[in-house]
Amino acid sequence: MTGQTFDLGPQALIVARLAEGVGDDRLGGLTPCPDYAVRHLLGHLTGLAVAFRDAARKDLGATTDTAPDTALPDIGPDWREALPEALDELADAWRDPAAWTGTTRAGGVTLPGPVAGAVVADELVVHGWDLARATGQEYAPDETALRAAYTFLTTVAADPSGGGGIFGPAVPVPGEAPLLDRAIGLSGRDPGWKP
Repeated sequence: MTGQTFDLGPQALIVARLAEGVGDDRLGGLTPCPDYAVRHLLGHLTGLAVAFRDAARKDLGATTDTAPDTALPDIGPDWREALPEALDELADAWRDPAAWTGTTRAGGVTLPGPVAGAVVADELVVHGWDLARATGQEYAPDETALRAAYTFLTTVAADPSGGGGIFGPAVPVPGEAPLLDRAIGLSGRDPGWKP
């Protein structure tokens, strides 16, 4: 699906609704991301939404040049407004056909526009799953974003040296499993994870 443009708005809205369903009592809870509590996952989602918004706009600078593992992300006091706003701006920025052309940067990495679009789809789908699992919410990602994420994950999860792809070793998932489970396995997560 890299090479095609698609609307990230439906998946961004799903993530925003999941975030809206997070009670303050859940902010310290475990997530499938080993180093992240729910609050850190929400902080990461806010940061990546801003970074990929700016990547789509080709507005390169501190937000696009900082690697995601530079510091443990966290939420600010206004996160309930900041995250949905950043997700909305992200989706709007990627509706511009120019976002999908040329090259851009995100996380300190230079990427072709279509690859950056696939990366952000992957981030929204996988971290949406992380957030839903960590907070006990139902999750059904946008089908288009899920297909883009899965296609992206199949290209980066394989490592001929046997050490796993960029997300670490893939978790084996049966081929007949739902597409979401297969994508989650490729991202190095166990689809059966529970807090």
